This record gives sequence, structure tokens and C-alpha cells, in this order.
Amino acid sequence: MSAESTPEPVIPGEAGPPDEPGRSAPRCRGKGRRRKPRGRRKGLMIAAWTAAGIVALGGTGAGYVFFKLNGNIKSVDIDQALGADRPTKADNGSENILVLGSDTRAGANKKLGGGTDDGSARSDTAMIIHVYEGHKKASVVSIPRDTLVDRPECTDAEGGAHDAAEDVMFNSAYTTGGAACAVKTVESMSGVRMDHYLEVDFSGFQKLIDELGGVDITTSEDIDDPDSHLNLKAGKHTLGGEQALALVRTRHGVGDGSDLGRIQLQQAFVKALVEQVKEIGLFSGGTRLYDLADTATKTVTTDSDLGSLKSLMSFAEGLKGISAANMDMVTLPVRYDPADPNRVLLQEQKAQQVWTALENDRPIPKSATEGTATGEAEDVVSGG
Repeated sequence: MSAESTPEPVIPGEAGPPDEPGRSAPRCRGKGRRRKPRGRRKGLMIAAWTAAGIVALGGTGAGYVFFKLNGNIKSVDIDQALGADRPTKADNGSENILVLGSDTRAGANKKLGGGTDDGSARSDTAMIIHVYEGHKKASVVSIPRDTLVDRPECTDAEGGAHDAAEDVMFNSAYTTGGAACAVKTVESMSGVRMDHYLEVDFSGFQKLIDELGGVDITTSEDIDDPDSHLNLKAGKHTLGGEQALALVRTRHGVGDGSDLGRIQLQQAFVKALVEQVKEIGLFSGGTRLYDLADTATKTVTTDSDLGSLKSLMSFAEGLKGISAANMDMVTLPVRYDPADPNRVLLQEQKAQQVWTALENDRPIPKSATEGTATGEAEDVVSGG
């Protein structure tokens, strides 16, 4: 995810703009957070419960419809790949779901993702959704793809072994070993068990937004990003699938031009999407209902525990009470790397506040995100 912006001076030890040459100042890294050569990436975002909620609507049918939708769902056996050496499951009814946006370069995604049709896949958007006990509130923690981490040794879903690596970008975990490696990396970073996994791709996201009839948003300033091909004047807009995808991939048209600014746009869009799905009459039935459910089930890849329509319906039922007003959305506490502002480093003590809150089913304290790099794109996009 990058095309560079005009450099500004980097002050050692402070957050600088993301696309300038870094100085040779010494790094003050958190434990195990280092670097990997940068590649061109694009981001993708979707709310887990929005996709799952639409999927659940398909369960109102019977016979052919049920089996058709059930057959659409792809799943991966995360548990088998990860084995028993994992953080302990919570026993209080709370859940943690890792949601990844995938930009595979195969098939319909070739045009949307760019590059060649080589079948490779990348995950440039990652969110941990923590659903609190009682399933009335949720916290969403975005993990910047440029975060430098120690990736643990992992086994992919096909049984292939991958060595541990230091100083690599977070999103290299998925590229290296797929979903299982991404989950293991998150669990290694956080010490928190991921109960479920959901993945959504470019083409499915775009089609899903189109079939929803678009999403209403308001921009507080003009957005013009030639890389994502998004050009919006300040004001109210109804974004179709192509524009929605451009919005969640935009970075150079807002804030400081960083991936952190893009995350802020993604979070705002998710809230708008969640609220709108609740208001547009999805329960009216008919062909539109089936088309939405068909697209949603083709769009998601899940862990094996959610790999059936029945399981996904049950999962969605447990999330439907969570509104945008009850979602606390934060970015994992990071700062720009003084030696390479195209990368970010964890603020270890603040990140630990986040992990401790999730592990103990408590709200994330405001102190965890105070004084961290933000991307400077707050309030650029809102719902409605």
C-alpha cells in the first residue's frame, strides 16, 4: 500500500509522516518488532458481523437454497494447523474474531488488486473484534499491516512448515502461511486466543456493497487519491461497491498519507455499514435476499467451526444486538519507526493495556491510545 508523499523532516523518537526517507537514528524498538522490505499493497475492510448477518438471512430458505448457500462457504482448519500450544479460551461467553481483508491476485481479484494473475494472496487489513460477555458491545482493534513483528514458526492449513522470522511486517504472516500463520502471529503478539477467523476478498466486498444498494457516508473534506481512484467532494455521498472499495484502500488523499489514516477511514466506513444494514429492510425476503446471502457466503472464508451455514447463522445471531454506538474502534498503539517512517513499531506498554483488556473482557482504557500515531484522518468520514 504505497505511493510516496512529499518528505518532511523526521524527528528522532517522534512520529513522522509515513512516506519520507528515514534517518539513520537508532531504533527504540519494542520487543521483537523490526523490519522487512516494503512492497506495494492495497487494503480491504469489512465488518465480520455485517457479512455474517447477511449470511444468516439465507437460513430462512429451505432445501436447495440452504444447501446451495452452505456449499458456497469456504473454511480452513485453523485448530489443526495450530495444535494445542495456544492461549487459553475464555470461559465467560466473550469471543475474539480475527477478520482479514484478502487481496488475492487470482481470478476476479486480478483487476481489483492489481499485479499479475499469479494466485498469490496478501492480507493488508486486519482487525481483532472482541465481543464482550452478553454480546451487546464490542471492541475492534485494527492492526496496521506495516507493524514490525517477530513472526513465529507456523504450519499452514496444508501442513507446510514455515520458519520463524524477525523484523518482518505483520501482513507477511498471511503471505507466508495463510490464515493459520496469521492467527498464530496475532496470538503470539497478544497472548489472547482467537476464537474465530473470517476473511473477505476484493471482488466479494465490492459486489456485496452494490447489492446492498450502496452505503451512505459524509466527508468533512475533499478526498482525491489517484492511486485508489477516489475523488469525493466534501459532503454527503452514497458509495457503490467500486467507490466503497476505493475508500477503504485510500491513504494518500487523507491525513498524513499513511496506512494509519486509511485505518481511520476503514473504521468510519464499518460503522456506517453496520448501521445501514440494520435500516434497509434486509428481512423483506425475495430475490434480493437470496442474492445478498449468495454473495456473502461466496465472499467469506471462515475457520472450520464457522464453516457451515448453520454455524454461521448461530454466530450471526449472537452479534445482531451490537450497534455502531456500542462499538469501540481503536488502532493498536504504534509509533512511526524513526529509521524508516514507512514502518511502525508497537508501543509495548500501551499495547499491553489493549491485550490485558481483551483478555479480561474489559473496555480498552483511553490511556492505551493517548499519544500514539493516528494517521491524522480522524473525522474525515462519518456515516449518513
